[in-house]
Amino acid sequence: MPENKTGTIEKGICSSCGLCSIQEWPMHESIRSCVFKNGWLGKREKKLFGRERKPDNPEEMRFGITLERFTAQLEKPLPGAQWSGIVTAMARKAFESGLVDGVVTLHRSEDNHFFSRPVLAMTTEDIDASRGNKPVLSPVLRSLETAVRKKLKSILVIGAACHIHILRDFRERFAYLEDMDIYTIGIPCVDNVQRNRFNWILERMSRSPGTACHMEFMQDFRIHIRHTSGRTEKIPFFSLPEELSNPEIFPVACMGCFDYLNSLSDITVGYLAARLLPDQNRQWVLVRTKKGQQLLDFVNDELERYREEGEWECKKFIEKNTGQIIESMKEQKAAYSPDRKIPLLIGHILSWMLSRSGPKGIGFAHYSVDFHLIRHYYYIKYRYPEQLTVLVPRHVRSIIQEYGLPL
Repeated sequence: MPENKTGTIEKGICSSCGLCSIQEWPMHESIRSCVFKNGWLGKREKKLFGRERKPDNPEEMRFGITLERFTAQLEKPLPGAQWSGIVTAMARKAFESGLVDGVVTLHRSEDNHFFSRPVLAMTTEDIDASRGNKPVLSPVLRSLETAVRKKLKSILVIGAACHIHILRDFRERFAYLEDMDIYTIGIPCVDNVQRNRFNWILERMSRSPGTACHMEFMQDFRIHIRHTSGRTEKIPFFSLPEELSNPEIFPVACMGCFDYLNSLSDITVGYLAARLLPDQNRQWVLVRTKKGQQLLDFVNDELERYREEGEWECKKFIEKNTGQIIESMKEQKAAYSPDRKIPLLIGHILSWMLSRSGPKGIGFAHYSVDFHLIRHYYYIKYRYPEQLTVLVPRHVRSIIQEYGLPL
């Protein structure tokens, strides 16, 4: 870890997790647990599960170690949730049962619907208010300070992969949280943005950015933006303005992420392998630990459960784009056009065709994970080569080699 002339550790790549802002312990101790200093997975995964992921298991190589995987939705979806509300329901039940004394999570900021503010939720109302995604870098872990000061004995932390990695490392490295029982719900996370770029990006996506309240890149190769009226605006990925394909609009921390599916959480809840169906909000659940099973047990009887569906194989689909992915990760000084890459009508046709002929279900999850691992590997390789051996876990190199790509 690089140190400056004063002997303190330099911050370097930062995901704004919030741990460094806590005053209960020295900042340099928080920085020592940063995933961008220690790397993704590896010994941390082995510590949690007693082993690393099996190289002869292609699903485990992509999705991490699990006890169980399935898709589901709440029989009675929670109003205002991003999907059906499984994460919020688990958090609420864990709190109401007394399993945890508080939930480290995010509320929306008062000045922007998509921006976040960290909160230690200690009422059902505060837990419910955490519903929905906030696609910006968020200091979730800052609320640990409140939990420590209140001397809570058990908490639930809902966070992205960088939050969970840093939390697990810090708890083992230092004694501040040793008396606190911690449960974690992991959110699959990639392509968050800096707050000062978010409105600029949303304005280039949506015809009505001021009424947008939810957004997600979906399995039909379109970005779905839900508005306050209830209408869902769908923009083909292929028809986005060219300037939104510039990797520099994303934080370095997000482009240096190698754990899309939050593999160190007790339970991960996302959507990638779930079927996209009209009037349904199926989610993908990956139970990883006994604690994750405890959290799932709170809502099991309220779920409509489904098996994973779809064909696994999608290698040829990805291979068609690897050259373009790699080339786009190199340093480019040329200006990116503000015009759409492809007209909307043609983009919708392409999205419609790919949603039928392209990967679905488990195959879409396979595609999405591999796409991002390849993209991020070459981003770091070309722009931060000194970080390559630090950040990239062993299984990522194996996946790169499966495609015959240079390391």
